[in-house]
Amino acid sequence: MKRFIGFVKKEFYHIFRDRRSLFILFGMPIAQILLFGFAITNEINNVDIAILDHSNDATTKEIINKIAASKYFSIQQIITHEADIPSVFEKGQIKAVLNFENDFSKNLINNHKATLQIVTDATDPNTANTISNYVNAILQQYQTELNKGITTPYQIVSQTRMVYNPELKSVYMFVPGVMTIILMLVSAMMTSISITKEKELGTMEILLVSPINPFQVIIGKVVPYIFLSVINAIVIVLLSIFIFHMPVQGSLFLLALESVLFIVSALALGILISTISKSQQTAMMISLMGLMLPVILLSGFIFPISSMPVPLQIISNIIPAKWFIIIIKGIMLKGVGLQYIWKETLILLAMTIFFIALSVKKYKIRLE
Repeated sequence: MKRFIGFVKKEFYHIFRDRRSLFILFGMPIAQILLFGFAITNEINNVDIAILDHSNDATTKEIINKIAASKYFSIQQIITHEADIPSVFEKGQIKAVLNFENDFSKNLINNHKATLQIVTDATDPNTANTISNYVNAILQQYQTELNKGITTPYQIVSQTRMVYNPELKSVYMFVPGVMTIILMLVSAMMTSISITKEKELGTMEILLVSPINPFQVIIGKVVPYIFLSVINAIVIVLLSIFIFHMPVQGSLFLLALESVLFIVSALALGILISTISKSQQTAMMISLMGLMLPVILLSGFIFPISSMPVPLQIISNIIPAKWFIIIIKGIMLKGVGLQYIWKETLILLAMTIFFIALSVKKYKIRLE
């Protein structure tokens, strides 16, 4: 019995000395519950909207102030012409435009009826529906206050118009997100085990004594997988178009270039994981657990980032998938060109360079 107790104590010592095991046992569950608790929500908060006020009277200003005072919306832009609405949505930040009709207050007083059009970006149909419902709830509350003690009630009629996805097809949201997740996880996993595999097979010594420098090793590991991942991306796009009838409003050439950039970014991240991992098992675990949850929860694929706590919004900026989803939705659903997605493209490019540079540095450290 004493031998068994001694053996159990030894196992406890081994576990407590292994920081990776402790992180998996205690760190991962805490991180997961915090992510799921804060990121998964059907509510919206601080959604960026624009205002188009043709009437510009006391009543419209009062309604706008009520909307601005709510925690659900943040008024980022005031536009003056309906022709500006498409360009506002193409930039990607604004999710809805509230369009007040001419003589809004006059119509409300004389006819006891006025119209407000809610134009929403329906590339994310769930968020578009929620925005419409929240605006209607605020309008209903305003009407209730306005009609106290009045025999003939005033009525504000809201008309909702969904742009880019008028039929509210959920596939328009899921195809770009699933494409991003597949390319991210498959590409990262394929390269994350490349260098660790060399170590476990004992062929690392050949690389150590070869005249190939670390940068050439890193690039050499990435290049074959670029070709394979591009084939994967082509298959996904073809299935999306011909099976799910996903539209491609923009340039296929631009979509291809952006996809290659994202693939290289994911592969470079996989190589970085490979250089800091001691075994294939560790590399696979980091790739799956360390990338899957952030990509699904913090990329804006399912849950709007603007509704998350500020710390998670900040963390989401370092997730490459977030920027690629903005790019792919812009090209496929909105038909935008590089002039609208250049910032996201530069961010992905900078991340790719950073991952490759850090991989080379880590590889050099391990060579010494």
